[in-house]
Amino acid sequence: MSEAGSSVTGAAGAAVPDESELLLATLAAVAPGTALRDGLERILRGRTGALIVLGYDETVDHLSSGGFALDVDFAATRLRELAKMDGAIVCDRAVTKILRAAVQLVPDPTIETSESGTRHRTAERVAKQTGLPVVSVSASMNIVALYIGGTRHVLEGSESILARANQALATLERYRARLDEVTGTLSALEIEDLVTVRDVSVVVQRQEMVRRISEEIAGYVVELGTDGRLLSLQLDELVGGIGADRALVVRDYLVGAAGTGAGVGVRTVAEVLADLASLHSSALVDLTAVARVLGLATDVEGLDGAASPRGHRLLSKVPRLPQSLVNRLVEHYDGLQKLLAASTDDLMTIGGIGDQRARSIREGLSRLAESSILERYV
Repeated sequence: MSEAGSSVTGAAGAAVPDESELLLATLAAVAPGTALRDGLERILRGRTGALIVLGYDETVDHLSSGGFALDVDFAATRLRELAKMDGAIVCDRAVTKILRAAVQLVPDPTIETSESGTRHRTAERVAKQTGLPVVSVSASMNIVALYIGGTRHVLEGSESILARANQALATLERYRARLDEVTGTLSALEIEDLVTVRDVSVVVQRQEMVRRISEEIAGYVVELGTDGRLLSLQLDELVGGIGADRALVVRDYLVGAAGTGAGVGVRTVAEVLADLASLHSSALVDLTAVARVLGLATDVEGLDGAASPRGHRLLSKVPRLPQSLVNRLVEHYDGLQKLLAASTDDLMTIGGIGDQRARSIREGLSRLAESSILERYV
């Protein structure tokens, strides 16, 4: 999969998805179980080859010569029969209609292409000139290639994709187990007020690693279509709650975070998560680089410095506690230790917290403290 770029704005002012988003959407359209994939497999078995444009606009019309208009409902059998003729087939973007067939496409010959065959050269140039996905089926090489902008992606069989996906899933299981371990340790250290920058950085590092692996597997799920249903269920089970935990850890420790009284240079949680996502894989293994993104340390020596949580993450584990009250508690006590030391009467002085709610919060925090320390030492 290509690296994600930023979305751009088209002439009409509408947001145009970047190549990675368009590739993902196109992979979903050609995944096993779809009518388009059925049609492509029929073409491969018939060894006729094909050139299919997924979308129709003024640019495609300008590049098209000859052929005939159809405007009929899409069907795999129709696609197979039309592919027997020379020329390209033009479908609508949603692949619900076959609009034209036997079309000669004449893209700008000055557009650079790395392909050698006529069909593939045309496909790459049309994709670059129109911004639309183009599918090229090679009869001689027995492959299906997708062209999206400057990206070329060759479709593979489900067996090879599943093999890679299962390997990635096994890796994800190991990383998730390690993440649960370091997260539990962090909870116990927070209760005991012994957290260091290193402890926080390790958790954030592991969360980002799990996110990246899960994102890769999600791409396989899209490409597998109906063949990836079990893989999708396993992925959901392994990464459940990770997204929320990432944001909560950042909110707990981010220096200069919005809502902490910081002024100029305030960074939002979303900005920090984006900075973490943009870290190169070689930088992600460096805890100093992770701590630097959080604003906690700038060198190795700083990793052993103390860090104090605000309490967002542990309060989120208290049952039936609304986010508005969590924010109010964090703002009022300005630190987890002060919150843990607060009595029921102290909690009742905060607006919106009555006797029953105060007891629930006090008991919930006490249970969390006991279970976190037991898990660490028993």
